[in-house]
Amino acid sequence: MSFSLPDFRRKWSCRGYMSAGAAMVTVALGLTLGLADRAEARKYAAPLDIFGFGTPRPRAKVHSAKIPLPRPRPAEAPKAPDGAAPEADGKPSPDKPSPDKPAEAPPLPEKQVSACRLALTEEIAIAPSIPDIRGPGGCGGEDLVRLEAIVLPDKRKVAVKPAAILRCTMASAIADWVRKDMVPLATSLGSTISDLDNFDSFECRGRNRIVGALLSEHGKANALDVRAVKLANGQSIGLTDRTMSRDVRERVLHSVCARFSTVLGPGSDWYHEDHIHLDLAQRRNDYRICQWNVWDPLPQIAPLLPAERPEEAPPREVASKPEAKDGAGDEAAEKSPAPADKPAADKVQPSKPATKKRR
Repeated sequence: MSFSLPDFRRKWSCRGYMSAGAAMVTVALGLTLGLADRAEARKYAAPLDIFGFGTPRPRAKVHSAKIPLPRPRPAEAPKAPDGAAPEADGKPSPDKPSPDKPAEAPPLPEKQVSACRLALTEEIAIAPSIPDIRGPGGCGGEDLVRLEAIVLPDKRKVAVKPAAILRCTMASAIADWVRKDMVPLATSLGSTISDLDNFDSFECRGRNRIVGALLSEHGKANALDVRAVKLANGQSIGLTDRTMSRDVRERVLHSVCARFSTVLGPGSDWYHEDHIHLDLAQRRNDYRICQWNVWDPLPQIAPLLPAERPEEAPPREVASKPEAKDGAGDEAAEKSPAPADKPAADKVQPSKPATKKRR
């Protein structure tokens, strides 16, 4: 292979190196001019950049808003005391919690007063409200009161002894029963009511105090057990007392069965023989239970003694000793003559006198 100078110049010319250097210089100048133009181009959006992907637009100029200052204090306004600022004395502000005292929890919103609470005023009953009770197993309730006394229409007070913890609706029903039903009954007896004997009110327990039984209405503060209603003249209307007039007890029976959804008394079970259970349990279709047997009064005269002993009966000493009766029969047989037509064997057998049975 032969190399000539023209071929060498044609193949290994330095024009390529010179063109590459010129290109680099051109790029550097273009970048310098491009950066300068880009700053100017930020002020204007590209004509074909319809989606805004191009250069960002300049931010709008921020204008400072003028905040109005408070008006000057009027001259007639009272001056603040010198010790008004607690921070000046080194005392923390009441609104700001101190490091030693933790911040107090915000107060709970006030509970809305029920319609029953608004209706049960001091003209009807002395029944202050108490906090809600949240006990185990669903015990307790809301809108509770402590029924201390019932105010009669003539402003007299019937004390509830002891005070009963009840729901407002139950306390209102008890007050209406005493005011509208029991007061006329006491008036017919020539007196007025003074006390209401409370046997049991709120108690977190099952029915009839049986372990595992359903929650009693007493556990819901929705029941009251009453034993008697005492009168001002000292008389007591025992609701289960058989010595009390049957008419009086039947009037009480009709009044409570018309007002309460559950009435349990003597004859219902063995747990309500000495008191009357009243409650306002809610059942399907407004079903009511009224189980109270008004027993007849006990006899005023003691039972009669056995009848007098008949004259033909043998003496008590002889009748109480069977051996003596047999001996007396033998002696009577020896004294009586034997009939001639009877054999000798008949003479040996004694003849026993006939006696009547004791009554």
